[in-house]
Amino acid sequence: MFEQLSHLALQHYWWAIVSLLAAILVFLMFVQGGQSLIYQIGKTDNERTMLINTLGRKWEFTFTTLVTFGGAFFASFPLFYSTSFGGAYAAWMVLLFCFIIQAISYEYRSKPNNFLGKKTFDAFLFVNGLMGPLLVGVVVGTFFSGADFSVSNLNVSKWQHPAKGLEALLNIYNVSLGLAVLFLARILGLLYFINTIESESLINQSRKHLIYNVIPFLLFFFIFLIRLITKDGYAYSSEFLKVTMEPFKYFHNLIQMPIVLILFLAGVVAVLWGIYSSWKNASTEGIWFTGGGTILVVFSLFLIAGYNNTCYYPSNYDLQSSLTIQNSSSSKFTLATMSYVSLLVPFVLAYIWYAWKEINKKKITETEISGDSEGHIY
Repeated sequence: MFEQLSHLALQHYWWAIVSLLAAILVFLMFVQGGQSLIYQIGKTDNERTMLINTLGRKWEFTFTTLVTFGGAFFASFPLFYSTSFGGAYAAWMVLLFCFIIQAISYEYRSKPNNFLGKKTFDAFLFVNGLMGPLLVGVVVGTFFSGADFSVSNLNVSKWQHPAKGLEALLNIYNVSLGLAVLFLARILGLLYFINTIESESLINQSRKHLIYNVIPFLLFFFIFLIRLITKDGYAYSSEFLKVTMEPFKYFHNLIQMPIVLILFLAGVVAVLWGIYSSWKNASTEGIWFTGGGTILVVFSLFLIAGYNNTCYYPSNYDLQSSLTIQNSSSSKFTLATMSYVSLLVPFVLAYIWYAWKEINKKKITETEISGDSEGHIY
């Protein structure tokens, strides 16, 4: 079946899968967003333990999705993997370190004879909650702003900046996207608290802090979005494989791909409605609207970054070294073979949905955390 598709069709297929995984990952970073709010929302040790335990039910989903996203990207577009991970390794090492201390914290925070103390691991969770979404947003920002690398005719890439990826933090638009992802993750974390915790004080605190995070999220997101639709983009000729700068390239991508535009606008509306319904209408289901909208928006942004003859990883050092889904993908045979494995994705998503529902059947209560009921305490 997949062998009958052209190499280009398979490249588009796998970019869509990578984009979907990236979108799901950003949604699941509500765990990180919630971690950054533990001491703002929780006023007592018991309340903070309740917050950490409701997040602890889901942190593995985020970690697993991050690994799956990286694996899918490596298998389908290996030249990106070797270029970015091999060159910008300083940025990636900082990001991976943030996730390592998260895993350690959930594992050892409540262990007997914990010589570091709970507050140390709470601090680790805060660092992961703050830096994780920020760095993910900054890295995704380079898909539109570009990076300093070159690629030889033998597909050997070389990073051309001594900061090894950390220079992306000096670009205001990358940072704007990073901050937008951070505040979005915090909003999703607050909505998740409202949906999963049975505590009037924590729910009231979560609703109160929604507005504090919505305003900066909208500010930084619109800074990034306005810049995106007005800037010159990196276009390439599929016939001559030559990269050129095209005015309003990403705006053109939205207009020329109306389905993507519809998905993007629907996602924005869903994000805002989920926030409004939770804040104004006292709904507990806002996480599903805002979470679904987040997936649609991020998915759309990745599509306009890679589709419609666009360089998804531009090179500011050598324009012709810019990476596209055509010049950076695996062979047709590899993509076709992997595509059969991708047919399992709906079943995996169905299992995740089932596990999510089962885990969240019972809301977190103070009784559970105080040890009066059975269950694992993080």
